[in-house]
Formats: sequence, structure tokens, C-alpha cells
Amino acid sequence: MRAHLARVDAVLVQALIAAALSFTHLHDVAVAAGQDGWKAWAYPVSVDLLLVAAWRRLRSGHGKAAAWCWFVIALAASLGANVATAGLLDLGNVPAWLRILVAGWPAVAFLGGTLLAHSTPKTDPAPEVIKDQEDESEAAPEPPAQPVIEAPPQHPPVPVPSALVAHARKVAAEHHARTGAPIDTPTLRARLGVPVPMAEAIAAHL
Repeated sequence: MRAHLARVDAVLVQALIAAALSFTHLHDVAVAAGQDGWKAWAYPVSVDLLLVAAWRRLRSGHGKAAAWCWFVIALAASLGANVATAGLLDLGNVPAWLRILVAGWPAVAFLGGTLLAHSTPKTDPAPEVIKDQEDESEAAPEPPAQPVIEAPPQHPPVPVPSALVAHARKVAAEHHARTGAPIDTPTLRARLGVPVPMAEAIAAHL
């Protein structure tokens, strides 16, 4: 436990030292570029805030391309200030391009911070919601299968000669006179000696 705390303390101290040095270098560059007073102190705060915002977006796992872009921009501003104050740049005679970069930094930092803070990350549905939907789909009963109703076979119409129809009417009239009831199809078929389809066709004409 003590070894872990010592390791954490060492990392924290190192981070504080690096932040303080970078903060001072950014302030010195801003002053050399013509920014004085509170404005010079606002520049390192702006750079560090953009770094933190980009790092948090990287840790969230959403929008990594944009997060890496703004992280590199903020890191370049911080490293550039560190290198500039190491004697490679005459802070007493700052070039025009550096003055332009320092003057335009607030707009760049505002744009990056706004995009990182207000872009809506895509979120996946919670596991509980997915599980509930799966349970509902499993619990829903399947609709009963509708019975297939087969249409009755349709027989092609059987041609019936008119003479046979006339003869069947005589047979039907004789049967009705003898029994007092209309003749049925089986009896008509037996009396005429014709197939079932023909008997049915003749009965339809009676």
C-alpha cells in the first residue's frame, strides 16, 4: 500500500512540475507576443483546458478523430511555447507569424472546446433495455396458424342434349305422379342410365 501511494505521489508531483513549467512558458510567449496583464495568464489556462477536454473525450471512447485533432493542436501549442522559451526564439523580437498565432488562439480554443463539449456522442442501448426487449419477444405467443380452406373441385360443365333433357322431364313427371315427390339425382341417374356428372347436369335443367 505504501509503495502504491509513493508511486502515485511521485507521478502527481511530476505532473504538477510539468504543468507549472508549461504554464510559465505559455505565459512568457503570450507576453512576448504583445499580450499583457490578465490576458497573458489566460493563454496557458486556455491551452490546458483544451488539452483536458480532448483527453476526456478520448477516454470516453466517442469521437476519437476529433478528440485526437484538438489534443494534437493543444499539445503543439504547449510544446511550441516550451521550445520557444528554450533560447531558440528571440522573445525580444517576436516574428509576425507568432503574434498572429497568439492573437488567433482564443478563437481556435473556443471552437475546439465547443465542439468537444457539445457534440452528442452516439450511445448504445443499455443492456437492461436489450434484455427486456428479448424477454418480451420470447414471451409473446405466436398467433395460431390459420386453417387452409381448400376450394371444392370445379367440374367442367357437361353438355346435355336437349332431347335427353326432354326425356328426363318425362321421367321426372312420371316419378312425381307415381310417388308424389320430385325425383332425386340418384334415381334419375338409375332411370336414365347415365354417369353421375351427366345426371347432375340433367337435374340442374329440371
